[in-house]
Amino acid sequence: MLCSVLCKFLKLVFRMLCQRQVSIQSTAAHSSRHFSPSRHGSSVFSSSPISIRQSPRRTHRRRPEAGELTAPATMATSDKPTASVDPDTALAHKFPEVSFSYDERDVALYALGVGACGTDAVDEKELHFVHHRDGQRHIKALPTFASLFPNKNSNGLGIVDVPGIHFDASLLLHGQQYIEIYKSIPSRASVVNKVKVAGLHDKGKATILEIETTTYLKDSGEALCMNRSTIFLRGAGGFSASSQPYSYSTYPANQISRVSIPNSAPSAVYEDSTQQSQALLYRLSGDYNPLHSDPMIAQVAGYDTPMFTRPILHGLCTLGFATRAVIKSFCNGDPSAVQNIFGRFLLHVYPGETLATEMWLDGQRVQYQTKVTERNRAVLSGYVLLKHIPSSLPERRDVA
Repeated sequence: MLCSVLCKFLKLVFRMLCQRQVSIQSTAAHSSRHFSPSRHGSSVFSSSPISIRQSPRRTHRRRPEAGELTAPATMATSDKPTASVDPDTALAHKFPEVSFSYDERDVALYALGVGACGTDAVDEKELHFVHHRDGQRHIKALPTFASLFPNKNSNGLGIVDVPGIHFDASLLLHGQQYIEIYKSIPSRASVVNKVKVAGLHDKGKATILEIETTTYLKDSGEALCMNRSTIFLRGAGGFSASSQPYSYSTYPANQISRVSIPNSAPSAVYEDSTQQSQALLYRLSGDYNPLHSDPMIAQVAGYDTPMFTRPILHGLCTLGFATRAVIKSFCNGDPSAVQNIFGRFLLHVYPGETLATEMWLDGQRVQYQTKVTERNRAVLSGYVLLKHIPSSLPERRDVA
């Protein structure tokens, strides 16, 4: 009886924590943020709000492929979701620009957080991500370092406030991530994020929200990269004003290719072990969601049915592991060969588990599927588009 009462109390605390963070973000969203992770995660807010001018093309068409998210089947939906969606208000919102800086320490810390040199401290294909090797002036940034940039628009829990969209933050799922790299990510820079709603789709019992963040170099104004985060809001659907499900998008429907795992043997297989402290290390790069660090929060995250036995690894951390596998297997450790990255999150990973990334080379595209070997379950699938075709097709390999 005592355990049941305690469990309900912890669930309430977790929900209040998430909602409180959304409230905090609503206030903070009116300022441009200058943030340097190297300064102990502190934030400095400027007093001058900067607005984004944009007029996205609206298309009201059904796009079944948008939001085909695979979440853990045991994640239960709240019986009484408190949610509402006003699409006109959401799409009319102009997000403030967000400015921040990062340096080599942040780049190296991220690389360690996604497993670089984790099994071999002097790995010749990865040492340049964390160390100035052989007279190297600057360490190199992994392309997935760019996946951290959208977090600067949020409240530290990965939640972005969008007027007109109200939801239970504890029922949010990060479904997929799409990244375009326009220039090689520098090891230090001052940049500016410009944000917009790129997609909004009514899926009946849920809403698919797509947030697009384009990052520019502050001095030159050149576009550096773009992230599109697809968020699954359970319990927030059913807002369509007609029988035709509401669907809005600013990008071509065929921009992201479908992921279909081939039946053939993979071109390469890369196996990597995560550390027991992997999530604790990765969170130092800016994602402080307690789901990845607090065992009590993790155990009550499932609400109706406890979902996790302990804190889980960040999905974007798993994406970093998979992209590293592609760079090592097909790019000889050169991160500048990567052009686009797509990942669909299928299942959680526990820190300490082993990730096996199977890869198939198809032209300039490497399609991949990452599995947890201990449970023999797929946790991530997607593709990495390369700027040039590898000189030779690698033999099938298993690298521990």
